[in-house]
Amino acid sequence: MQMPRRMAKRMTRLLLVGLALCLTPFAAAAATLDTIAARGAVRIGYIADQAPFSSGRPGAEPVGYAIDLCGRIADEIEHQFPQLRRDYVETTLANGFDAVKNEEIDLLCGSITVNLNRRETVDFSQPIFLTGASALLRKDSPDYLQTLFLDGPAVHAVSERVATNVIGMRANTTTAAALREALAIQESKTRLADFATHEDGLKALEDRKIDAYIADQVLLISLAKRARDPAALEVGDRMFTHEPYAIALRRDDADFRLLADRALTDFYLSDDFLPLLESYFGAEAPMLHTQIIMQHVP
Repeated sequence: MQMPRRMAKRMTRLLLVGLALCLTPFAAAAATLDTIAARGAVRIGYIADQAPFSSGRPGAEPVGYAIDLCGRIADEIEHQFPQLRRDYVETTLANGFDAVKNEEIDLLCGSITVNLNRRETVDFSQPIFLTGASALLRKDSPDYLQTLFLDGPAVHAVSERVATNVIGMRANTTTAAALREALAIQESKTRLADFATHEDGLKALEDRKIDAYIADQVLLISLAKRARDPAALEVGDRMFTHEPYAIALRRDDADFRLLADRALTDFYLSDDFLPLLESYFGAEAPMLHTQIIMQHVP
């Protein structure tokens, strides 16, 4: 019995649609490397004020621990595509994840915390660093802040009589979200102030517009060194969040993530990894080396 022509056309359309749906995951799996090959360059996104992980200035390539690790991944890609260019693209924390999703950048490098909300938009490499949020304080910040964030006994705060009870933080960070959530469930007179950059938060702390600046501890250590008077500040030694850092990648591309993880594992197990940590983190390097090796994908 011959099938009517109209029905035959409908069946053909259904078969084509079904074939397209079946092929979609395979196309996505190769998307990143195909894009890089066609472009002739890997695009490395970075956030300029996240020293010592990523920092940059006009006319110069960015530098930092995360930038160096992204360079190791680029080395691995270059084995497949010789003479590959490396295009560095400055972005922001607010826009970086969408830039990865929209294929504007291939790797997002910096102090990028992994969490479940962000994994709805992007994927991540294996961890590159482990830290947690704390506070940067003036030595005359209010006693209650010193008690919260410092292990030692609080000294009387000269400014406590006129304390403004304002805590600063960078907008769009996981730390800011955690702090807002904590204050929302308790009665508190503490006010929160958002800043576009860590440098803006540091200036506000030094100018006494805020009493503490909250960020990941490792970023605060670097930030304090760039203060007008580093001796007037102290970094909290208590941490109230868990912040695993990783490199953001496109979702649904297991092959590219495997390439990135393989490059990182090879580097972690090499003789070059500890010296790199020492160059950025000094005396903390051996402890950090142990932490990362304990968390790496073998």
